[in-house]
Amino acid sequence: MKKILVTGGSGFIGKNIAESYLKEKYELFVPMRSELDCSDDESVKNYFQQHFFDVIIHCAGKPGHRNAKDTSSLLYNNSRMIFNFLTQRHRWGKLLHMGSGAAYDMRHYQPKMKESYFGTHVPADDYGYNKHIYGRLIPNIDEAYDLRIFGIFGKYEDYAIRFISNAICKALYGLPITLKQNRKFDYLFINDLMPILEHFIENSPVERCFNLTPNESIGLIELAGIVRETSGKALDIIVGQEGMGVEYSGDNSLLRAEIPNLNLMPIRQSVAELYNWYSQNLGSISKELLLVDK
Repeated sequence: MKKILVTGGSGFIGKNIAESYLKEKYELFVPMRSELDCSDDESVKNYFQQHFFDVIIHCAGKPGHRNAKDTSSLLYNNSRMIFNFLTQRHRWGKLLHMGSGAAYDMRHYQPKMKESYFGTHVPADDYGYNKHIYGRLIPNIDEAYDLRIFGIFGKYEDYAIRFISNAICKALYGLPITLKQNRKFDYLFINDLMPILEHFIENSPVERCFNLTPNESIGLIELAGIVRETSGKALDIIVGQEGMGVEYSGDNSLLRAEIPNLNLMPIRQSVAELYNWYSQNLGSISKELLLVDK
């Protein structure tokens, strides 16, 4: 079995990886922060002295979203992580970085941005700038890949702010589904991430940066309708502002060329699957967090 280090194992993506079918194919190591603090050079050094990994799936990072408790020193902490890994380059074989479409600069998004668009603009926000740094470095590191995620959804995401989970949880409580403004996104279901990761674990593509996006973008109003239809309830859909916001989407041609037989779950099916999961875990959802939109 290949040994795989998954950083950020207590977060949304890392936790899903740790519970996925990948744990049957590989020996997954998912350390707590008390065991491995990726932003601390001594912690990284001590941990890697005890382990060699075939692959690092790097999901760890201080969050910068609007519900984050503390965004101070985000750029400092998150950018240190890759440099700390590089000091231990002799102790790992491949790096898969969970990147972001934010690396393209939110001030200049275009529909279906290609990987070649990267570098046209440098993000001004700390989160996007950090992802931009990784995007600049990774092509110069042997066996390192920047996997740029745009929208992604699934169990364990922050349902207080993440649209699909928020809409589902509101529907379960019979609350109106709300959105600030209609806007198109590229939403990847978390389960569809796993065969993509498996491909990159097992293969070494020539290209080093890939947009991880579905074939079709979808508007938030359409998504709200799918959630309402799935719930079977006559729920109101409230839109705060008319018109369309800036589209957040990436071209996936490189990914499709790399994995021609990649089959992604249709959005209605994935929403229904997530709806059923929340239905079975309703006791863990706080209704109070759904009453105020952030």
